[in-house]
Amino acid sequence: MTTLMTILGIVIFVFGLLFSIAWHELGHLSWAKIFKVRVPQYMVGFGPTIWSRKKGDTEYGIKAIPLGGYIRMIGMFPPGPDGKVVARSSSPWRSMIEDAREQSYEEILPGDETRLFYTRKPWQRVIIMFFGPFMNLILAVVLFLVVLMGFGVPQAQPTISYVTQCVVASNSSAATSDTCPKGAPESPAAKAGLKAGDTITSFNGVAITGYDQLQNEIRKHPDDQVTLGVRRGGQTFTVPVTLTRNNLYGLDSNGNPTTQIVHAGFLGIQPITPTTQLGLGESLDKMTGIAKQGASSIVSLPSKIPGLWGAAFEGKKRSLDSPVGVVGVARVGGDVLAMHAPASARIATMLQLLAGLNLSLFLLNMLPLLPLDGGHIAGALWEAVRRQFARLVKRPDPGPFDVAKLMPVAYVVAGIFLCFTVLVMIADVVNPVRLG
Repeated sequence: MTTLMTILGIVIFVFGLLFSIAWHELGHLSWAKIFKVRVPQYMVGFGPTIWSRKKGDTEYGIKAIPLGGYIRMIGMFPPGPDGKVVARSSSPWRSMIEDAREQSYEEILPGDETRLFYTRKPWQRVIIMFFGPFMNLILAVVLFLVVLMGFGVPQAQPTISYVTQCVVASNSSAATSDTCPKGAPESPAAKAGLKAGDTITSFNGVAITGYDQLQNEIRKHPDDQVTLGVRRGGQTFTVPVTLTRNNLYGLDSNGNPTTQIVHAGFLGIQPITPTTQLGLGESLDKMTGIAKQGASSIVSLPSKIPGLWGAAFEGKKRSLDSPVGVVGVARVGGDVLAMHAPASARIATMLQLLAGLNLSLFLLNMLPLLPLDGGHIAGALWEAVRRQFARLVKRPDPGPFDVAKLMPVAYVVAGIFLCFTVLVMIADVVNPVRLG
């Protein structure tokens, strides 16, 4: 049954991925048609075409490999300086530029002269290219709101679920054991007589309103004697506790554990984590934190390459914050549906997974690098700046910015992305990130 649920989870994720890709390309397609750019193809996937149908002047279809999608717009690049589309050169870099220019004119028909992409105003091209990733952002926001406001999320409370009996480092094998290793010191919470069900109401006289606040206070006071306010069975009293120092996983700005080990204060309690539905304001704050974390993750991708290489080829442990590709996320999707949890929790986790995927697609595509959407947006914005400057200083209009000249850079960027994708895929296959 577990295997069946795992396969079903992977299939559901693949369909979610296909919808996300189709939704992205629909953003490009809709605005291209609004601005009367001819679009010969709208395709989900790459490789051989499985199914297609032509409606109007656009062929809509699904291809065999669900790792992306595209729309084909005619006239993506302007003609060369001599007004020609093709002007062969012996230079390999120049040939790349000319090939890209030629391909963008392959399907021009009589009457298409006014329907070329590059002839649209810069702000129109920005909208066409921006609305692809923006559709992913919209989908991410909707899915996150459904999860946060509808299903709810586990929220740690300053009420004790259970007391850890001894002090063990978070990164030791004993941290996941139910028994204390020989020689491990008794935890401060156990020494103080704290019990499951106790609620911590104050820390050194300061009222505690949430578990995050309590956790931060505990971590800031290693080896200090502190006074805890405790509510037990309707009675409130104070308990003096001497905190100890322990090796713990660090926390990011959102309170989520990282792989970094820090020396911090330790009490030895685990909080209850009831599922709580968030309000709109809380949900927006939560999504802002997730977006910041996602942007930070993309910026830090180069630093993750050594760890990925070690996980893929050297048998090293795969870190929890390691980049995960389509294969890895699909496997996690299978794990989600197979895990022993209420159906609502599994659905919420799957939706959150798809929301995170769409947020990543938005952030990644907004990088100002060709062949990403952000690269085309940057080219259109630069053209607008050049033309506005020419008007201000009363110079001739410089004309469209020739994005085709950046194609050698685009090939290098695409090559780097391809190598990184292959590395992540290998790591996802041989050393996957698993839930729990």
